[in-house]
Amino acid sequence: MKKHHFLAFDLGASSGRAMLGTLENKRLKLTEVHRFENRMTRIHGSYYWNIYSLFEELKTGLKKCISGLNIRPQSIGIDTWGVDYALVMPDGRLTGLPYAYRDHRTDNAMEDFFRIMPKKDTYLISGIQFMQFNTLFQLFSSVLQKDPALRVAEDLLFTPDVLNYLYTGVKKNEYTIASTSQLLKPGKPEWEYKLIEAAGIPGKLMGDIVLPGTVLGTVLPEIDEQTGCGNIPCIAVASHDTASAVVSVPSEGENWAYLSSGTWSLLGIETAAPVVSEKSLEMNFTNEGGAELTTRFLKNIMGMWLIQECKRIWDHEEKLSWQQIVDLSNAAKPFKCFINPDSPSFLNPENMSVAIQEFCRNSHQPVPESKGEIARCIYDSLVLKYKYTLKQIEDVTGRKIEKIHIIGGGANNVMLNQLTADATNIPVVSGPTEATAIGNLLMQAKALGVVDSLTEIRQIVRDSFEVKTYQPAANPGWEDAFEKFKNII
Repeated sequence: MKKHHFLAFDLGASSGRAMLGTLENKRLKLTEVHRFENRMTRIHGSYYWNIYSLFEELKTGLKKCISGLNIRPQSIGIDTWGVDYALVMPDGRLTGLPYAYRDHRTDNAMEDFFRIMPKKDTYLISGIQFMQFNTLFQLFSSVLQKDPALRVAEDLLFTPDVLNYLYTGVKKNEYTIASTSQLLKPGKPEWEYKLIEAAGIPGKLMGDIVLPGTVLGTVLPEIDEQTGCGNIPCIAVASHDTASAVVSVPSEGENWAYLSSGTWSLLGIETAAPVVSEKSLEMNFTNEGGAELTTRFLKNIMGMWLIQECKRIWDHEEKLSWQQIVDLSNAAKPFKCFINPDSPSFLNPENMSVAIQEFCRNSHQPVPESKGEIARCIYDSLVLKYKYTLKQIEDVTGRKIEKIHIIGGGANNVMLNQLTADATNIPVVSGPTEATAIGNLLMQAKALGVVDSLTEIRQIVRDSFEVKTYQPAANPGWEDAFEKFKNII
């Protein structure tokens, strides 16, 4: 049978890569073509993304695929993290570098907005978890600060849509990435203008929304000149990285949860319709768009950012591998202390280790001193937050979770996977680790008619990639730890 080649650009908040997918006989093979760092840029006290540098890296990846591997992909697709955006002027230029979601300009934005529209009303018409960096609050901050970019801009584009625009000249926002903004109606690819008007956001910025699997157009001639790619299409995949990751969950049946484990831990279930109620508001769950108009009912949990930031600080003294950190954690005493992973103090501190120690001190717990104790505190707290969140999901939906699929880079962390199984007393299936790129690639295949449905995509994933199952090990200490953890959070 014919081989089909697709190129996925998968951008996270700390790194990005170009992944070639080759589909043959309903089996998908991955080849990493290019990998690069991505970091926030701090300018005059504010944090931004260097969108132009990222675009250059994407073109480098495309060129390497063509000239290095001698493969011209049938299409390209881009996914990124959520909520961030850029503004485009009438002449087609961006107004400037996009803000990064960890910028502190939104620190008080939610409270200020709730004076205009109450919290309950905001949730019931959006269905989105409250986080200070949601696009709604980012834009509201710009309104309060009288940002001149809002006056001169004609269009708002989310991060993957900006990159699609730079490739094609086509300005469209893809549904799954737009759904992270808190500016859409729950479960619908439609702007919620009650929120837009309440925030004072110019309505002219809100352009067309397209569904995952839409062919946006072909790449511009200037891109062909630089890469030799020819006249290839650019696909709007499930452009939010978590949406792409969920596409590739190798699941069967209904009673499963996914944990997309990376810088953030996205823990939730796939539903046919949004779950929006006073109860889901109280638990602060989100309803984001998925492929084939499914809903990702989930909770954003701070995730591996906690340990990534500790490692960044520790590397100034002594460079440790990830495995060395896991080994130090495994040797430390469990359940010594806990943090709430989602405390605002961990969003973007100068020193994560110090922030964790201060949290423990302020909550009258033993203070972790060594690197191993700090790492163990993080891992114990994360898996207990997973347990807490799963119980909330079961409570609000009535669905009994019988299996947890851990996908993404965190699926490589054997210790964390086993701890998750032990703490939750639910079997954990880890893999595939490249879930986001796989979902991106297979949504391109769907857009071009090579595969037919989300069901077929998941069958291809099951047939193409190995997974590992972790069975819960009996440890009564987890229940006592869970009671202490609940008191902490």
